[in-house]
Amino acid sequence: MSGLKIIDRYIIKKVLYTFLFVALILVAVVTIIDITERMDKFAAHKLSLWVILGYYGDFIPWLAGLITPITAFIAIIYVTSRMAAHMEIVAILSSGVSFRRLMLPYFIASGIIAVASFVLNGWIIPPSNRDRLDFEVKYFNKTYNFSNRNLHMQIQPNVYLYVQDYSNQSNTGYQFSLERFEDNRLVDKLVADNIVWDTTKNKWILRYWKRKQVDSLFQKASLAEKLNSNGYEKDTTLAITPADFKNEERKYDGMTIPELTHHIQKMRFRGSTGVEAFEVERHLRYSAPFTIFVLVLMGVIVSARKSRGGTGYQIVLGFVLAFAFIIFFTMTRTFAEAGSMIPVVAAWLPNIVFTVISAALYKFVPR
Repeated sequence: MSGLKIIDRYIIKKVLYTFLFVALILVAVVTIIDITERMDKFAAHKLSLWVILGYYGDFIPWLAGLITPITAFIAIIYVTSRMAAHMEIVAILSSGVSFRRLMLPYFIASGIIAVASFVLNGWIIPPSNRDRLDFEVKYFNKTYNFSNRNLHMQIQPNVYLYVQDYSNQSNTGYQFSLERFEDNRLVDKLVADNIVWDTTKNKWILRYWKRKQVDSLFQKASLAEKLNSNGYEKDTTLAITPADFKNEERKYDGMTIPELTHHIQKMRFRGSTGVEAFEVERHLRYSAPFTIFVLVLMGVIVSARKSRGGTGYQIVLGFVLAFAFIIFFTMTRTFAEAGSMIPVVAAWLPNIVFTVISAALYKFVPR
């Protein structure tokens, strides 16, 4: 038993050290490529070295979290194929250790990586992503123009807002209306030619507004007397802000898991479009740790057998399978964001499919 514990520690250390080494190499290579591609934009905006370093201080953790499953897979392929080439796998199995028992230290190491990845991607990295996304919008992307017309949304129970057009450059909405219902009857309607966000008061200013109310007391008496009022300018507080008209693309990268859940609930309540992308991201935050286990299982099975072609063959085969996983994962996510697939299915289907593939490959592992 003591011998097995030594082997466990040996494999766990090799996997974790190799994972960290591969992660550092991949992050360094991608970061250097990214810097090279963006040098002209940094120069065009005359950004200081500290500003650039601040951006990459947010970029590197996001990148490391993004590539964690593939990095773990590469580390497993490398470690196991090297052990197989040096006959270490054969020696361990010949000592009476089953292949299932051999996989235990791999899953312990993977569990450490998966838990760290879940916590980092779920709660720690998203806040820094907000700064990264704001930086990219400001310096890398073209100015975003809100293009949705005839916007309808429910902002409170039985309260519905309508805006014909909205300019996020001037924070101005045109042909605005706000309707409140009670017992499926319209009791209050506020309309305005335009609404403008006042940055000093953090309120909306309605211009050329009119309001029609039905007094509920008279309504109960079946008299339904309408109370009318109007004016040129009026301050009001609404359950929306200009942030609700910002670019939603990859906004989920800057949200923790609780924030994602709250944002999805708000989007569903308002009847907003594009909620599928946020739902997929939330499910992926939970499925990604299990993806690490699936890829590790597949990696050990693929690379445990000693090959005449050397370790290069297993590494190539591993990359082919990893590439197939990425393609399949990308397809399911795209279908879900387009509304053609249930988000929870899109998030978990690649794990299920490649677990089945790994189970089929299991019969070829050395005994």
